Amino acid sequence: MGRPWRVTLGVERFPSLTPTLPPATHTNSYALGEREVLLVEPATPFDDERREWLAWARSLESRGRHPIGIVLTHHHADHAGGAWFFANELRLPLLAHHETALRLEGEVRVDRHVEEGERIVLDGPSPMRLRVLHTPGHAPGHICLFDEDTGAAIVGDMVASEGTILIEPTEGDMITYLAQLERLAGLSASVALPAHGEPIDEPTTLFRRYITHRLAREAKVLAALRPFPPEGASLDVLLPVAYADTPPLVWPIARMSLEAHLVKLEREGRVSRSAGGGYRLVV
Repeated sequence: MGRPWRVTLGVERFPSLTPTLPPATHTNSYALGEREVLLVEPATPFDDERREWLAWARSLESRGRHPIGIVLTHHHADHAGGAWFFANELRLPLLAHHETALRLEGEVRVDRHVEEGERIVLDGPSPMRLRVLHTPGHAPGHICLFDEDTGAAIVGDMVASEGTILIEPTEGDMITYLAQLERLAGLSASVALPAHGEPIDEPTTLFRRYITHRLAREAKVLAALRPFPPEGASLDVLLPVAYADTPPLVWPIARMSLEAHLVKLEREGRVSRSAGGGYRLVV
């Protein structure tokens, strides 16, 4: 894993060790822009990794690239774990969606809110024009950045090239997540730059594969519910049936995903809760 790693003209990747979910071990940060630069994903909370990250960020100046801000794609610890530290050390403003700022209030001061549809132009020999896309579902304030000239999309935790994306049932939203994946597929992006793993050369295919995978899992959840009596079944009873194709080691994470699917199905009127709290099919 090279550090830093040139992705394309005006885009550099720097993976750093973070407390993320396996099989991922690192979160990618990106430097965007040939002259004016945005640093995306101030991720690492670890001191030794922070030193390396700072050295990378400071080295940009010697190459004629001038950081002007730090962007948070969302508030999760493996993406924002170094936000306040790096902003202070580099004396740069932090940019994030207002929903992300709310969830970091008291821990991290966000200097500027970026919103859906905003365009950020980075000066340089070939100016970079980034469109802000508010893509909730994984997290309420999640954003992506889309380079309208090259078709490159910085996608945070919408997809990954290693592992999968957890939709946690209390702050995630499976319906919204699937809708935003469909929206990203409609961009016809040339490459997707995820927070975890390598660049994705056929992003439209992967976005649609994620949708297909989620709907296939949903079908397994519905099938798992069919044999149960009217009082329904609890999460813990359904889990080994709906996720029989996954190792028990990952069931604690799968349990959250299962609940997110059930919340979606309940909102759609296809599943209801019994008086005892079990989930059951709506006939």
